[in-house]
Amino acid sequence: MRVQVAIIGAGPAGLMLGRLLELAGIDAVIIERRSADYVLGRIRAGVLEQGTVDLMDRALAGTRMHAEGLVHHGIELGFDGDRHRIDFSALVGSQVMVYGQTEVTRDLMALRQAPTIYEAEDVELHDFDGKPWVTYRKDGVTHRIDCAVIAGCDGFHGVSRHSVPEQSLTTFERVYPFGWLGVLTDRPPVAHELIYAHHERGFALCSQRSLTRSRYYIQVPADEQVGAWSDARFWDELRARLAPETAEAMQIGPSIEKSVAPLRSFVAEPLRFGQLFLAGDAAHIVPPTGAKGLNLAMSDVATLADALIEHFTEGSPAALDGYSSHVLGRIWKAERFSWWMTSLLHTFPETGPFGRRIQRAEFDYLTGSLAAQQSLAENYVGLPL
Repeated sequence: MRVQVAIIGAGPAGLMLGRLLELAGIDAVIIERRSADYVLGRIRAGVLEQGTVDLMDRALAGTRMHAEGLVHHGIELGFDGDRHRIDFSALVGSQVMVYGQTEVTRDLMALRQAPTIYEAEDVELHDFDGKPWVTYRKDGVTHRIDCAVIAGCDGFHGVSRHSVPEQSLTTFERVYPFGWLGVLTDRPPVAHELIYAHHERGFALCSQRSLTRSRYYIQVPADEQVGAWSDARFWDELRARLAPETAEAMQIGPSIEKSVAPLRSFVAEPLRFGQLFLAGDAAHIVPPTGAKGLNLAMSDVATLADALIEHFTEGSPAALDGYSSHVLGRIWKAERFSWWMTSLLHTFPETGPFGRRIQRAEFDYLTGSLAAQQSLAENYVGLPL
């Protein structure tokens, strides 16, 4: 097989890139090591920046999102029971939409006309400094795809970044000493907007997937085992970390999914290696606190799609040449915001009482400063693409 672009990974980043290229008449194949059912079964975040909403519309994939997504005009922050609402619409004239990453994936997958190769084993990237090609094995047969460009959208553990020689790559990483224990339940959310809460026992988040399905998180040690948490223990701990009126209003129910997600900050530089381009989680990871992971991946592939369209339709390499530096500027701003939100809202045992007093002072400054609230709102709803 010969194509213009080989996309590695059929998550939302790879599917969005494939969709944008397809609409522009550029020939691209997607290669995914997992099954389609596995990809759709992954439970991920669901807060979409306005830029991501606009990108779904550009991809002609926004119909169900607009029908079922929940527009949120703000969030609530809490600290030891004290509460403050950040009003995005009043502060910066924008908003976000709650629509699950699984649903984004489903919508993009349903629209795809070009080939997607699922359950591709032993994927290898070859000669991306010259004339690139990709091999994979399926049903016991090895296949080869020749291409002009490889887009690595296969996540943190994928083959794309790991195919780059170590001496060609610089990585920056911080692994946090805690994770998020998340529970999905078919109960109405406790509030119309997300609630982020700091408590001396640890961070808590009240989120949602729909008007009837809720997603809740609590901070736990990084090595915590899901099996140690019964539903009853989880609900007791969550409610202990929330303001009393919120805890009392919460409707609890059996979990339909429960998992622990580690938290890390990670950036790889650069993001271009010959004709191999990294995007999404293959290039960076952010803590989920700032709701930036999916949105940052979408901004990467929006930029990459425009650069590839310019390259293939106009013969200009300028945008591709500038891809890495362009997206890294936005990536680091998102890393900064996610780190700041994480630092404000989680407990860090190593910082002791002094650290918690600093966090309290930060919260008090934020809630008392219009400028500080505008900065939070501007970053949360998403910086311009």
